[in-house]
Amino acid sequence: MEIKKKLTSVLAVGLAAAMTFSLAACGGDTAADAKDDGSLVTIDVFDSLANQQGEQKGWFAKIVQDKFNLKLNIIAPNVSGGDTVFDTRAASGSLGDLIITSTGNGRLQKLVKANLVADMTPYYGKMTNVKKYQNAVDSVTKQAGKDGVWGIPQGVSSSDPSSPSEGMEPTSAPYIRWEYYKELGYPEIKDLDSFLDVLKNMQDLARKETGQDDIYAFSLFKDWDGDVMNNASAIVNWLGYQSQGSVFVSADGKDVQPATQEGGVYQQALEFLNKADQMGLVDPESTTQDWDTMQNKVTNGKTLVSIFSWLGKPRMNSDENKAKGVGFMLAPLQSMKVYSTGFTPDGDGTTIIAIGSKSKYKERIAKFIDWLYSSDGVYAAASNAGGAACPKDLGCWTEGEDGKPQLTDFGKQAMNGDHANLKISDKLGGGTYDSGFSLLNFKAVQQNDIDSETGAAFNPQLWESEADTSALFQDWSEHMGGATSDIDYLQKNNLLAVAPGASYTTPQEESTVSATRSSIKTEVVNASWNALVAKSDSEFTKVLKDARQQVKDLGYDSVLKVDQQNAKDWIKARQEVVKQYEASK
Repeated sequence: MEIKKKLTSVLAVGLAAAMTFSLAACGGDTAADAKDDGSLVTIDVFDSLANQQGEQKGWFAKIVQDKFNLKLNIIAPNVSGGDTVFDTRAASGSLGDLIITSTGNGRLQKLVKANLVADMTPYYGKMTNVKKYQNAVDSVTKQAGKDGVWGIPQGVSSSDPSSPSEGMEPTSAPYIRWEYYKELGYPEIKDLDSFLDVLKNMQDLARKETGQDDIYAFSLFKDWDGDVMNNASAIVNWLGYQSQGSVFVSADGKDVQPATQEGGVYQQALEFLNKADQMGLVDPESTTQDWDTMQNKVTNGKTLVSIFSWLGKPRMNSDENKAKGVGFMLAPLQSMKVYSTGFTPDGDGTTIIAIGSKSKYKERIAKFIDWLYSSDGVYAAASNAGGAACPKDLGCWTEGEDGKPQLTDFGKQAMNGDHANLKISDKLGGGTYDSGFSLLNFKAVQQNDIDSETGAAFNPQLWESEADTSALFQDWSEHMGGATSDIDYLQKNNLLAVAPGASYTTPQEESTVSATRSSIKTEVVNASWNALVAKSDSEFTKVLKDARQQVKDLGYDSVLKVDQQNAKDWIKARQEVVKQYEASK
């Protein structure tokens, strides 16, 4: 799903520099106290999640203008400027009228102290939708270190934090081109080594049938690398762990491993990819290509494995392909223990939505924010498959005779079909569906949560009316023990590891640690890629051995100490959110 392209802001580093300006320079918000007459205005939206910038167009813009008489001008550091955009705007004393930003490393505390975000308390009494998630609001207040309503987290939920929040399919798991696997006779996949053997046979078969020698099992990319190599980290998710800085935390909270651990889960993921590369299963352009190039290869049938559920399926599993039995489906890898995140009653506090302290339209923006947390707001924030259905008023869904929601033909095309060319009437905003969906990329409520107005999930993939009856799914289900979804298969076979959904944000770290971390990240990521393309097992071992010594010499112990403590605090937060939920029942 395209909206997941940037899961976290690239602005996580460099905040200290942004806050070197004096608090006096920030000033108060007296200029913002002028009377808002309700006329049509354009507000600046500083959005660290957005993947496009400029004026919001199309159907979402029409909804926002009709309801609030607002136009949205998106400022997206991901697209242009990165840290520099944040630094420059923060130094001027105003990030924007509406702010969507990460909060890690003490950022929220700094924003509050520097008077860059407004306290929403004067408007909070009327924010009836947000108030349903009071614990989530309180968690942000605690994070800010000062009484007030300084922001609202994304991904709030009213569901069990110990239940998988993904709905039908986990975020990261091994997905394969099922038609080639079927042609091979559905061979058993006991472990990662046997998985590679199966993939080699699938690649040989695909090349023979198509006459194309540029089909590879894996095609990778570097764009999203952070503390570790992103693609390898996704494979670590198959083993039941999630990254937290430079360490990996097991879903059950019983194990915390540094990425440098010899024989650890991160090394296991790198070994898997290196073996794949030595077998000729990795696209040689993986070390240089970006996300866009890679995902186009998936769309064009050049890749046989999707390491993310939201990568392969939306680009290959069209209704036409599924009817022919063609597409990506979850592989029956017997050794996997797929990491799953539980629902988050306290929301995902690593990203919040807030009001800029200098805005002249605070009350109106507060109403807009509150609306985002309503049922209508959740549907209006829709994009494509895997998230909430697009709005009922847009013609996306209706209620059947049984009172349950069902997608219209328009809705099916918007969610799963050729949505890029789906036309929207001028009355509803004009243009195409894709050119009109929300650029905010902010999901206020967990997409698989239950809509109290319909009694069904916001995500139409979970609706009874949208059960997959295609030839592809039926064949997959038959050979996966009658599973009704990926999550169903994983749960029934004890192959799912659910980490309770807890809001946890890393506190501010010392500048010396941040500087060391930057050097460590560079070394770890470079070594990971070098290990992936190593020509022999001995070269692979040497690359990692040298990297371990290098990061040690760079002072990794100071970074590891911080990350281990953050991991412990995260595990504690998981335990506490489960207790809170059980106490509230």
